[in-house]
Amino acid sequence: MIPRQIPLKSETLFTLATRHSSACANPVAESYERLEFFGDSVLGLVVSQYLYEHHPDWDQGVLSKAKSSVVQEGPLAETALKLGLDRFIELSASEVASGGQQRPSVLADVFEAIIGAVYLESGLEIARWFVLEQLHPYLMRISSGDVNPNDFKSKLQEAAQAIWRKTPLYRVAHEGGAAHSRKFHVEVLFDDEVMGEGWGRSKKEAEQAAAQQALELIESARRHRAWTDQP
Repeated sequence: MIPRQIPLKSETLFTLATRHSSACANPVAESYERLEFFGDSVLGLVVSQYLYEHHPDWDQGVLSKAKSSVVQEGPLAETALKLGLDRFIELSASEVASGGQQRPSVLADVFEAIIGAVYLESGLEIARWFVLEQLHPYLMRISSGDVNPNDFKSKLQEAAQAIWRKTPLYRVAHEGGAAHSRKFHVEVLFDDEVMGEGWGRSKKEAEQAAAQQALELIESARRHRAWTDQP
């Protein structure tokens, strides 16, 4: 059953939008990859138009940063989870075993594929409503002045300099996928020790995800120290 928050009636389109390439013999015809490609363009158009119309005082550089902070893996994956799409993603047994249904890159891809499916079934206006409704929290956050809230690399750089006087190193551990749908796995290291890992459709996205994980580790350690130092 299609989640009620998604304005989509076609079970066929919904199934296609949630089927990973590992779960089919013909990824081109039977997986979400083509819908994801299409939905990515629709998403970019809708968010760009929203920012252009609602922030007439922002120049091109600010608009670009704001858009990037919304249409990246983190917010899209979080939105997919909020919609419960992880329960519907069809993967191979090995992908399921490796946690593919919770992988941010897969969740983000599926959300974009859903956007593409909504557009194909109902057109741009319904697709626009769906995108803006689902991404409203992120759009409000940047409208309040935090234009790039997901710049975890800069935040990690600041934290690393403050704590260790060192700069983090990013390393591509793996890259693969079709030419139009590359996937990158990046590690962030301090003194050859991996402190965070991230996956994304570009090196930049994967680096941001790795930096976010490293920041979460640093914050967890800070909270633990604060608790153990209590009298």
